[in-house]
Amino acid sequence: MPDARSLPDARSLPDVAARAERVGLRRVELVAWRDLDDPEAGGSELHAHRIAALWAGAGLDVHLSTSAVPGGPVIVHRDGYTAERRSGRYAVFPRTVARNLVRPRPGRDGLVEVWNGMPFLSPVWARCPRVVFLHHVHAEMWRMVLPRVLATAGDLLERRLAPHLYRGSRIVTLSESSRSEIVSMMGLPADRVTVVSPGVAAAFTPGGPKSPEPLVIAVGRLVPVKRFDLLIEVLATLRRRHGHLRAVIVGEGYEREHLAARVRAVGADEWIDMPGRLADEELVALYRRAWALVSHSQREGWGMTITEAAACGTPAVVSRIAGHTDAVEDGRTGVLVDDPAGMVAALHALLSDEAHRTRLARAASDRARELTWEATAAGTLDALVGEAEDAARG
Repeated sequence: MPDARSLPDARSLPDVAARAERVGLRRVELVAWRDLDDPEAGGSELHAHRIAALWAGAGLDVHLSTSAVPGGPVIVHRDGYTAERRSGRYAVFPRTVARNLVRPRPGRDGLVEVWNGMPFLSPVWARCPRVVFLHHVHAEMWRMVLPRVLATAGDLLERRLAPHLYRGSRIVTLSESSRSEIVSMMGLPADRVTVVSPGVAAAFTPGGPKSPEPLVIAVGRLVPVKRFDLLIEVLATLRRRHGHLRAVIVGEGYEREHLAARVRAVGADEWIDMPGRLADEELVALYRRAWALVSHSQREGWGMTITEAAACGTPAVVSRIAGHTDAVEDGRTGVLVDDPAGMVAALHALLSDEAHRTRLARAASDRARELTWEATAAGTLDALVGEAEDAARG
């Protein structure tokens, strides 16, 4: 397999699926922390779902092994693939390792490990062609969600211990900037890290009028790494310049009560709405009405809400971090900022200048049309097929 940093856009999913068939890659298992139905599912879960569904549609037998969903069935058949959801949120890691050491899934031709903070240690137990989806380094995220001792252990595992096991693995990540951090912070070989950008679903298209009043939206899990608390302060400052500003923060997560308290503390109850998770059609309608999409996140592999909003004709103002620097072309499809003050200034400029908004929106929409999930599915499958072809050549 070529050690290219990114895979050719012209490589179609049917073509790659035909290569998979020729090399005997018919039954593929994905192992992941959470399922799409999990209350805290986010971009990683959506990414895995889109790929699993498209691979299944291309003729592969796809099985997802993941943790249990509270109140949900163990086995779910969804969009052509099967999700098996067992074990608790954290027990899924040792259980997956133990199961595969004792009795690997019969008939499995290929494996995809989704490394989302805690690895499944697939180099130890997988005896078939495999790739690893690693969207970004978690780094300071450990300290945001865990006590100091556990956070130190998690960071040590991710950046010092696990990389030694994964040096020979084919890593697939979402952006060149994330690839750069994976290489520099984790020490993984550059020629083993492939970039395949995420797609945008066809439902995300421009349409309908913009909100008559300035409308700023943010979409994501309500967790510390997204830094919605800082964003609420940014919006409160902006409201003093734009008295008719309204904002919507879409998503669910364990920080909901804390963030709702912050909204009340800045006196924003009447103009910041937190509706929870929205159905796709509701989200599309909101993207279309918004004047800007904002994100002050600390860590992202890409920022799929950025390109979803872009596809609906809405530009983004976002933090200058790995992932965002690929999803946004600064000054063309949106604006990258370095701190809360910079975000206030960029949003003020965008909300004050319709021609500026229109230019950004048009370029953002044009770029988003280049991103398809079919290309993402083809690129990720190409990585796995390449590993299978290398194995077949011995």
